[in-house]
Amino acid sequence: MPAMPPRAGLPGARRGARIAALLAGDVDIVTDLPTQDVAKLRSNQNLFVLDGPEVRTIFIALDTRSDELKHGQKGANPFKDVRVRQALSMAIDRQAIQRTIMRNLSIPAAIMVAPGVNGHTAELDKVAPANIDGAKKLLAEAGHPNGIEFTLDCPNNRYVNDEEVCQAVVNMWARIGVKTKLNAVNFGPFIAKIQNFDTSAYMLGWGVATYDAQYSLQSLVMTRTQGADGNFNLAKVSNARVDALVESMKTETDKAKRDAMINEALTITRDEVLYIPLHHQMRPWAMKKNVTMTHNSNDAPKMFYVTVN
Repeated sequence: MPAMPPRAGLPGARRGARIAALLAGDVDIVTDLPTQDVAKLRSNQNLFVLDGPEVRTIFIALDTRSDELKHGQKGANPFKDVRVRQALSMAIDRQAIQRTIMRNLSIPAAIMVAPGVNGHTAELDKVAPANIDGAKKLLAEAGHPNGIEFTLDCPNNRYVNDEEVCQAVVNMWARIGVKTKLNAVNFGPFIAKIQNFDTSAYMLGWGVATYDAQYSLQSLVMTRTQGADGNFNLAKVSNARVDALVESMKTETDKAKRDAMINEALTITRDEVLYIPLHHQMRPWAMKKNVTMTHNSNDAPKMFYVTVN
């Protein structure tokens, strides 16, 4: 299962009840805040909103290995062509998703690990603006001037605004002629579906419990074998150079050499578009003004460090 399961999956009614209890003074802290409520909570003089990033990256995965898509157009799998993957990534306006759907509670992502994870650098994670004309050109060069068709599987109760983000991505892909059917379902049937490889494209989020990029690279990007290697590589990604780098970083004790391996592996993953990162989640917490605590980037409050004045 994905590490550090997010707490964004509470039913809306339960979240609303907890926020109402906070406003009424019946509870001290609420950490599962819908993005649409954060501004209102910030303006309440009796409350304090503690901001903080989460070491979790939300991304799109594509079946890059099957000869034909299980849930998509007939014929050769278009995702095998890096130009198609580049076009799909290039068409996504991550800043627009950050500004509108996420209400600035996300960090647009170019790589598969978030700030705070060893191996992340601002240079690697620099997000380019959407380029519709460039994406169309790449699709045409790949032999798809009229676009492609496939289904995107998405959870609708797991990550922050997950279904809304998926719908935005679908709409952005439509601008380059890509016809995407959105299949948004509860996380239970969703995760069973993708773990059975019954998918051609899906959204997922990945948190880094070890705060080191090897965790993501080994789980998501390494060729799936046994044990931890590729254990959540449900997109069938495979790159021999990344495999060799991750294998070496497992035992490398020289920090500079190991960090260089991580940098190269993350660069290959980004440039080959082995996955399409969307954003790193932000997870604000709201509390009474008399409560003091430290934000934890795994989205798990440590109550031992909470003080109430």
